[in-house]
Amino acid sequence: MRALVALSAALLVCPGCVLDASFDYKYSEQEHKHFATSGVPDVALKTHDGRIEVRRSDGSNVDVTIEKRASTKESLADLVVEASQDGNRISVEVRSKHGRLGDWHFGMSPNARLIVTVPAETNLSAHSGDGSIDVERIAGRMDLSSGDGRIRASELNGDVTVHTGDGSVALDGTFRSLNASSGDGSVRVHTDASPSGDWVVTTGDGSITLEVPDGFNAGIDAHTGDGRVRVEDVSVSDVTGEIRRNSLKGQLGSGGKLVKLRTGDGSITLKRN
Repeated sequence: MRALVALSAALLVCPGCVLDASFDYKYSEQEHKHFATSGVPDVALKTHDGRIEVRRSDGSNVDVTIEKRASTKESLADLVVEASQDGNRISVEVRSKHGRLGDWHFGMSPNARLIVTVPAETNLSAHSGDGSIDVERIAGRMDLSSGDGRIRASELNGDVTVHTGDGSVALDGTFRSLNASSGDGSVRVHTDASPSGDWVVTTGDGSITLEVPDGFNAGIDAHTGDGRVRVEDVSVSDVTGEIRRNSLKGQLGSGGKLVKLRTGDGSITLKRN
């Protein structure tokens, strides 16, 4: 996003210039961190600008690869990695040494991508100031956030909190409790099980899609400020309570924990897997 804004600004300043939209970084560097753990690790990841990818490993260790990129040697050196371990608590953060966003050369601000493998059961916190987050096949407590970027997470199991300031959210898994939100973007949740804790799914501007299995039991409270609430492939006889064009309140199946869906501007769709 920052790259696109900077490119637009550069074109306004110099409309006759030809710019390379690929943004090839001249300088890059990799660092590797290895952490031996026993039991369930608590892993905290943070980068000021860059993508975070987390995958499940077959072992009990945590491995992190940091890929730093910049347009100059000075801006590359400005990116520092701070890593620490206290028992099963692990923290890896990439930040600017001088507390600045760094060198902008036709949109190429320095960034750091984190590629991480963790045990199957891991408590995970991942934050990017500007970048996407992708997580797969993890069970535990998860807190994923991006200031500006999409978030994708599949085959999750546990208590999940997800937020992006600007971008779409797509989640798949078995959620005990769920809080998923986007300031500006669509949100899709696919699940194979009824909730064992309350769910809240919101977006300021975008559609919400909730895909549920047969036998899904929950209370439903859905409302859109400007759009429609649709029920597809789920028998209306299974829904009780109030149904209007832009809202639905009641229950699916035998009811249960509350699933709250809210969008300021966009459709809400409840459908069968």
